[in-house]
Amino acid sequence: MKALVVKRPNDKIIDHLQIIDVAKPVPAPNQVLIRVHAVGLNPVDYKVVESGVPAWTYPHTLGLDVAGEIAAVGANVTDWQVGERVSGHGDLAKNGCFAEFVTVPTYQLARIPAEVSYETAASLLCGALTAYTAVERKPNLTNVKTVLIHAGAGGVGSIAIQLAKLHGFRVFTTVSTGKIEYVRQFHPDVIIDYRKENVDDRIEQLTGGSGVDLIIDTVGKAEAERDLRRLAYNGTLVTIVDVPDLTGVPMFDRGLSVDVVNLGGAHHSGNLAQQADLGKMNAEMLNLAAAGKVDPLIEKVISFDQIKAGLQAIKDHQVVGKLVAKIG
Repeated sequence: MKALVVKRPNDKIIDHLQIIDVAKPVPAPNQVLIRVHAVGLNPVDYKVVESGVPAWTYPHTLGLDVAGEIAAVGANVTDWQVGERVSGHGDLAKNGCFAEFVTVPTYQLARIPAEVSYETAASLLCGALTAYTAVERKPNLTNVKTVLIHAGAGGVGSIAIQLAKLHGFRVFTTVSTGKIEYVRQFHPDVIIDYRKENVDDRIEQLTGGSGVDLIIDTVGKAEAERDLRRLAYNGTLVTIVDVPDLTGVPMFDRGLSVDVVNLGGAHHSGNLAQQADLGKMNAEMLNLAAAGKVDPLIEKVISFDQIKAGLQAIKDHQVVGKLVAKIG
């Protein structure tokens, strides 16, 4: 079968990736074999090329987000059938889905509703499930009224805004000047241009000095540390990039919470319930898409042989929205 691979350990740039013939995988007892129809492209796909992963053997097939049709089932699989339309978010340490076929454990899978295309299903995995975890799994939403979501034009931020709006929260988001019009389609209550405005001052004005109930940080450690000052009493910071330094932060006095999202970590957690939640969250996102409540924000559908160029475009910040590749 054809696969897009990192052929050798020293192949550390996107341009070194190759489409080659590799053996079609055989599903292990608790796996299924998927005939790939569409894959989602993510920043992590090129970042792992540059950094490498110690667990890889070579050639290593890239790709995390798959949508396709079950072509075979492992010996212990009883609740999934050949021919079912499924999608799932994979393990970056294993051979991936930028190929004609891929094997995956059943816990990560969800059935694709009839109303949802393979392309849409493939677009609602890595970034969308990270956003879903950040909004629906990590924080206690009981007393949340206001939410600050950083990088609202990004793959995580754009879905997080949509999910937060479904809850009826007042949503603030930070974006750069050139992406303001793009973000308006998600209907945040306030868009803060971080290049022209002081985010601290705007949050103080918008909340009357009380701070924000929930902040989702997709930027990094330094921004997360500033976010701790922006939180309201009993506020929660959810970070998906790095953990802030809490030295000197009055966490107890202000009743603050910090949650960390590591979506792919579930694969290596050994926690069967958390692994199964990958599939549950996937199904919930697919149902929201089927109901027209979430826009997958596909910018472009490309071909298999354009994946390399697509990853380079993502790295060069030339993509706003989701890139999906059609495989078969």
